[in-house]
Parts: sequence; structure tokens; C-alpha cells
Amino acid sequence: MLSSLKRFLIGRPLKSAELGEQKLNKTKALAILSSDALSSVAYGPEQILIVLFTVGAAAFWYSIPIAIGVLILLLALIASYRQIIFAYPHGGGAYVVSKENLGIYPGLIAGGSLLVDYILTVAVSVSAGTDAITSAFPSLHPYNVIIAIAFVLFITTLNLRGVTESASILAYPVYLFVLALFVMIGVGIYNIAAGDVSSELHTSIGTPVAGIGLFLLLKAFASGSSALTGVEAISNAIPNFKSPAPHNASKTLIAMGSLLAVLFTGIVFLAYYYGVTPKAEVTVVSQIAEQTFGRHFMYFFIQGTTALILILAANTGYSAFPLLAVNLAKDKFIPRMFTIRGDRLGYSNGIIILGLFSIILIIAFEGQTEHLIPLYAVGVFIPFTLSQSGMVVKWIREKPAGWVSKLIVNSIGAAISLIVTIMFFLTKFVQIWSIIVFLPLIIYLFYRIRKHYESVGDQLRLSTCEPAIPIEGNVIIVPVAGITHVVENSLNYAKSLQAHQVIAVYVPFEREDEAAFEEKWKNWQPDVRLVTLHSPYRSIIQPLSKFIDTVQRKAGESNYQVTVIIPQFIPKKGWHNILHNQSSLLLRTHLLYRKNVIVTTVPYHLKK
Repeated sequence: MLSSLKRFLIGRPLKSAELGEQKLNKTKALAILSSDALSSVAYGPEQILIVLFTVGAAAFWYSIPIAIGVLILLLALIASYRQIIFAYPHGGGAYVVSKENLGIYPGLIAGGSLLVDYILTVAVSVSAGTDAITSAFPSLHPYNVIIAIAFVLFITTLNLRGVTESASILAYPVYLFVLALFVMIGVGIYNIAAGDVSSELHTSIGTPVAGIGLFLLLKAFASGSSALTGVEAISNAIPNFKSPAPHNASKTLIAMGSLLAVLFTGIVFLAYYYGVTPKAEVTVVSQIAEQTFGRHFMYFFIQGTTALILILAANTGYSAFPLLAVNLAKDKFIPRMFTIRGDRLGYSNGIIILGLFSIILIIAFEGQTEHLIPLYAVGVFIPFTLSQSGMVVKWIREKPAGWVSKLIVNSIGAAISLIVTIMFFLTKFVQIWSIIVFLPLIIYLFYRIRKHYESVGDQLRLSTCEPAIPIEGNVIIVPVAGITHVVENSLNYAKSLQAHQVIAVYVPFEREDEAAFEEKWKNWQPDVRLVTLHSPYRSIIQPLSKFIDTVQRKAGESNYQVTVIIPQFIPKKGWHNILHNQSSLLLRTHLLYRKNVIVTTVPYHLKK
């Protein structure tokens, strides 16, 4: 049944030879890898207005110069990441760049930040998309968390079906969103040019505003920079592109940057001209759409496509997180299970873990986007700063042809990213302090995992491990609970091994049971030695463990191996297992952690 459900949800398994068919062309890649960056225009401008609103609506004109600053940062990042794509065509993005040029620990900081950031990408995108839906239908506000979790489960399932299949589905809402916003921006500008929008709705650019200071402006700039999250995703996911991957990735990056610049500028301008004020339960985009079209078809079309892209922007995390996890796993900093491809040739373990942690975040923050965005943004700008700094070091060290211009581009990108990062810590410390705690813990966890793998490798390597002690014989212990076909099956198997000695062990809780069982055993298996271990405290494992210790000490003197054969019956139906005490399972689990004891289970399958 579970297998049939799995096939229904994620489809038939794909052969390894079909991996090439799972690569993305530029059109699909733009949809699947740019949805995060493009969707951020739905909340990036709003974050600027929220900061400026603390002074008053008269300060909204500052959103225009702040938006210009964000566009300059976008240009620097696009130029910088374009160079990273060609310098590191196998992907890995900020983690690989930082590790190779700045060292292991800067690389781990970048990698750890991005892993957390991609989890936040899913949580923020889905929460913001849910906000867009509940803005249009206020009666759904109490169900924000439930709706968000349902969307995470849907996107996780979609990605388990494979990269190209999810891209084919996601391309439509992404391009519909871009079209919808272009129409809204175009109609809005036309209305302004036609004089249909009152100029009294906003203050003129340059109007003096009391209470505005450099600190507030930098805080607004840092908040608006949250619109640039997701820019790095393409450089992480180069292996997902069709050949020639670097050239296709570069063109996709430029297309994404161009669309992001136009949409961000248009929304900031319309929000300023319309005098839109940020509200708790109605998004800025919703207000602009309502003022442009009224609550008619186009309003709901824009809200619908905005909700869709915000929710599906989570897919950027699903595309980049597994590939980053693969690079970290190959370097032995996280479990190797992240390098394993699933039935549909995607890195399904990474996809599932990402979905699970995103749901935990949504529940913890109750789906409130404004509480997640600061953590989300700072988690991006730390890797931004490290990757650009790493490229600066690379150009200075290698000095390839044209390195000076490349150095200037990356230096500008590093400087601006560092300023934004510092601004986040200065202006939003109360909201992002947790990253200072969790990032060192994540890096320490990376370090411990790496140490474990190195330790295991040293112990397993033939050139370093101790030579194996030759086994002269075998002493077999068979725990028995009664005289049954299950025990008979296990004893027959034990005898077939031609062991030095086979010992059956019975643990009775009552003295009268002990004598009765010994008599029955003598008549049934007189050639197999029986040892009874009375247990007044009704424990099977403790007396059996002491007996194994005794046998092991004596067997060790003659280089004999101790083997414990555990009889176990297997019910015909899986649910029948809950009707039995599973003592064999508990015993096996206990014995597996004992040194120099081999544990074997002999199953006896029931027929009805």
C-alpha cells in the first residue's frame, strides 16, 4: 500500500541513464531558480515603507533614493555572481568560493548560513504567499499556519517527482506573475501620466522630514535589500543546467537581474506615488492593485499570481539546498545520505529535510513573515560578503587576464554586502541575534561530523587498523522462550554451522517453571546443552548479558568467537507485530552494541 502511494505521489523510478533528461533549459531555469528573487519584490518594497513609516508617511519619498541604492547593489551582485559562475562551473556558490579562497571556516560559515537561509526561503516564501491569499480573503487569517504547511507538503512532493517536472509546472505561475506585475506597473504609470492619480497622495521628493537620520535610512536600505535574496541560487545550481551549463546559467542570471530591477523599481514608484501605507493585514502589492484596478478581475488575478509565486518561490530553496548539501556532504561536513539520489534522480534526502525544517519554522514563528525576513536576509548577505571577498582573494592570487576589472567588480560587491550585513546587525539585532548563537553551533556540528568520518576512515583502513585475530572455533548461544517451531528452526541452523558448542539459554521468572522446562528440554533436545538463568526481577536482557560475558571470557582464551542466534517469528501481516512484545528485537538492539559478539537473527515466517 505504501509503495503504491509513493508511486502515485512521486511517479515511477527513473534509470540513472535518464539523468541528462533532468537538466534545465534557460526558460525553465529562470522560472525555477529566479522565483525567490522575483517574488521578493512583493515584500522588499514593503519592508522599506515599514521602516520609514516609523517617522511618518511624509518620509515615503525616501523610498525612491533607497530603491536606487538597492538597484546599485543588485547590479554589483549580478556582475559578481556572473564571474563566480564561470570561475566555478561545477556549482557550490558561496560555500565553494569561500572555502577555496578564504579557508575552511569561512567556507563553513557561508555554507551553514546558506543551509539555514534556504530553509528560511521556504518558510518566508510560503508564509508571504499565504499572507497574499488571506489579504484577499480575510476570513482565512486564522488558518495561516495550516495553509502554509499544506503548501510546503505540496512543493516537497512536487520536487520529489524530479527537477524538470517541477520546473514545467512552476514556469506558468512565475511568468504569469511577471506578466501581471508588468500590466499593473504599465497601467499604473499610464494612470499617473493621464492625471488620474492625485499628486496630493504623496509628498514631493526633497520635502524635509523631521526625525529622518542616516541610521534610519541605512535601516530602510538594509530592509529593502531583502528583495535581493535568491540572487545567489543560480550560481549554486549550475549542475542543473543543460550544456553549456555556465553560459546558460550566466544568461539566466542576467535575465533574472533585469526582471528584478524593473519590477522592484515599478512597485516602489507606484507605492510612493499612490501614497500606500503598510498595513498589518493588507500587503503593499494588494493596495497598489486595488487602487489601479479596483477589486475586480485584475486585482484578484494579481493577488492570485502573487500568492502563487510567493509560495512557489520556495522552490528556489528546493533547487539549491540539496546541491549545497551534496557539496558539504562530499567534504564530510554533513551526513553522506545527502549525496544519494532518489527514485526520480533528485537528492530526495535533502528535499525531505528541507521541507521538514521549514514546517518547524512556520509553526515556531506562527507563519508571521515580518519576523522571519530579517533572519532570512542576513543569512543571505553573510555568504554574499564572503563569496565576493573570496573572489577578491582569488583574482589577487591568480592574476588572470583582465583580472583588474574583475577585482573591482568583486571588491564593490564585497564592500556593499558587508555594509548591508553590518546594518542588519546594528538595526535589527533584536530580531537576528539568534544567528550569532546558531551559526557557531552549526559550524561545531560540521566539525564533529567531519571528525567522526575521519575517525571511521582511520579505523577501517587496512593499512592502519589492527590485524584481525584468527578464529579457532565458534560458541553459539541461542536464547529460547519455549519449545516451538521457531526455536527448532534456530537450533537446526546453529547445528548446521558445525560450532564448537551450541548452548540454549532459558530465562524463567519462577523456580517451578525452571524445573519443568529443563525436564521438557531433556526429552526434546538431549544433545543441546541447556542453561537456565532464574531472573527474580523479570529481566531477560540482564542475566543473559552476564552469561554472555562469562562465555566470552572463557572463549577468548581459546580464540573462540561467541555468536548469539536470536529466534524470531515474522507474522504474515505487518500490523500483527503490534500484538507481540518484540523481545527478540529489543535483545538484538541491546547486543549489537557489545564488542566481539556476533548477532544473527533466524526468522520463522508464519503462514496465517
